[in-house]
Amino acid sequence: MFKPRVRPLVPLICAMFAIPAGAGPSDALHVYGGVAYGHDDNLLRVPEGQPGYDGQLSDSWWTREGGLIFDKTYSRQRISIIAKLSKTDFDHFQQLNYDGKDMQANWFWQLGNHLEGKVGATYQQVLAPYTDFQSDERNLRTSRSQYAEGAWRFHSYWRVRTGFQRDKYDYELLSQRFNNRTEDATELELDYLARSNNTVGLVARKVKGKYPYARLINGAFLSNNFDQDELKVRVKWQATGSTGFDALVGYTQRDQPSFSKDKTKGVAGKVKATYQPRGKMTYNASVWRDFAPLESTLVSYTLNKGASVGAQYDATAKIKVNADAIYERRNYNARNEFAGSDDLRDSIRTASLRATWTPRPTIQVSAGVAHQQRSGSPVLGTGSFKSNSMTLSANAQF
Repeated sequence: MFKPRVRPLVPLICAMFAIPAGAGPSDALHVYGGVAYGHDDNLLRVPEGQPGYDGQLSDSWWTREGGLIFDKTYSRQRISIIAKLSKTDFDHFQQLNYDGKDMQANWFWQLGNHLEGKVGATYQQVLAPYTDFQSDERNLRTSRSQYAEGAWRFHSYWRVRTGFQRDKYDYELLSQRFNNRTEDATELELDYLARSNNTVGLVARKVKGKYPYARLINGAFLSNNFDQDELKVRVKWQATGSTGFDALVGYTQRDQPSFSKDKTKGVAGKVKATYQPRGKMTYNASVWRDFAPLESTLVSYTLNKGASVGAQYDATAKIKVNADAIYERRNYNARNEFAGSDDLRDSIRTASLRATWTPRPTIQVSAGVAHQQRSGSPVLGTGSFKSNSMTLSANAQF
């Protein structure tokens, strides 16, 4: 039989089928509602060999959410608005209970036959992950984005695109406020559009990061501000009717004076392949290589290399099953040589399996399990951990 904390999902799912039909799938305005239950046997990612907080590693939680979804096209102008509020309550670590927020607003504009783009903003408030942060205190992360982009197809084979985006991140804990930052990104792209619908483009990108709070390192306050320049090639290629590739690869240079006089630079990017043969299966795979800064007195940045594989099985018209596996290795570059500086690395492995049932176009029920594992670096103090989790959810639009 169902466990006591999971049992309330059963009448809720039954109630969804009993609700009279309201707005149809093609209507502009929908009311959204959902509920989810989850359990994790190492919620706070406590390293192996260490006791859990309050002697506890595992915890369960409930999330209830509701909101409005609006999507309508006026002539050639499409307006999309999503507003959701949620409440998450934990069974043991009740100090982590929080109210989530997810707001999105987009205007997909088009002028004539050659000019189009998007203007929008997002706002999100969630619980920050504990993968690289050891604490049992609540640490909410608030992220805000504003963006605008436009594309001009000045020739049947050529298109130029430009865009600007500002991302702002704020953390609730005072001990984490040095991670508060604003990132401004500007892009300029020139694309060649083949008759086969394949695309090849050259992308120039400039990112400026500003941190309002300096970090105390060795008795001195240092700013984490940075400038990053990228020049990459974007390729969207449908090789066959069932095989496609999407790549963004090129050269990246990052200047963060507070960490080192040298600039972080090299090849970076991501390549994704999708294979969808005739039948019920879809496969995808990705590989990536990227540089990322690290606030540390021992190392200046990490070189992240990763790969992922996934598959989707469309069992029926209403049931699909997704399986995914991700591996990422982080190699750390030491500022100066020291004992152990030649072996600074850790890795994270994640595997997940999820089944989704869509009995009606506006109703979804899903169940999933996941496993996450990290091999730590003793020199950096990142311990190894393992985590197994499961989730059950149901949501509907009316």
